[in-house]
Amino acid sequence: MTLTRFISLVKFEHTIFALPFAYVGAFLAVDGVPTAHDLLWITVAMVGARSLAMGLNRLIDAGIDGKNPRTASRELPTGQLSEPQVAMFCLVSLAVFLLAVFQLDPIVRWLWPIPVVGFVVYPYLKRFTWLSHLWLGAVDGLAPIGAWVAITGELPVEAWLLGAAVACWVAGFDCFYALLDLEFDRREGLKSVATQFGERGAFWAARVLHVATIGLLLVDGVLLDIGVFYWLGVAAVAVLLIYEHSLVRPGNLRRLDAAFFLVNGIISVTFFAFVLVDSLI
Repeated sequence: MTLTRFISLVKFEHTIFALPFAYVGAFLAVDGVPTAHDLLWITVAMVGARSLAMGLNRLIDAGIDGKNPRTASRELPTGQLSEPQVAMFCLVSLAVFLLAVFQLDPIVRWLWPIPVVGFVVYPYLKRFTWLSHLWLGAVDGLAPIGAWVAITGELPVEAWLLGAAVACWVAGFDCFYALLDLEFDRREGLKSVATQFGERGAFWAARVLHVATIGLLLVDGVLLDIGVFYWLGVAAVAVLLIYEHSLVRPGNLRRLDAAFFLVNGIISVTFFAFVLVDSLI
């Protein structure tokens, strides 16, 4: 079924990584509970934006994916979906994103090209620089920042700190994820922190970035008007990140999928749950 193939193409279930942090930005922005209108259109914007980002990634990387044994079974390399179909999907996703943008604060009607440019640039970066991990983090870090400005029309330092925390978190686990393709990337001349600094270098980069995540959340908490549940949420994120790093180590990547998909999904949902409780009491 074509719809199922599109859902698989963009790994729709992985929206759980970014969407809760967009909600975190929304709740912290108003120091309470946003309106149902704002939450609805932020959700639609996130789904449209993420679908666009993943569609573009798969379209631009179709040739590389076809050569990589890990990704050769994806929809484009196997012909389950054609390039014109995916291009049309990207246009529809962009339309959904723009529809949502125009229901939110007027300022975002001028800011929407920023993430779209980020989506287009990201797939090409690994051809030139290992800093692609940081770019991906920065693009995903726009989720809470975008939600914040979409509701308030303002971009205070607290919003930027939250976005930076998400950026470091995403870049850190992307350093882990790059280890799955280390040998392939070396053969094809693709760049990653793993090809540049080796397996141990990727582990150290992830550790530094995840320590920075916790540090940024702590600084943000000092500046925000928040309660004890926010701090408990930061503590929970710290514990989960420690657990994530305990699952994999140099020379033993057997549980890398669990660390990447399961634990990171739990991190985003858990932190949002604590922020939600903090906003409600």
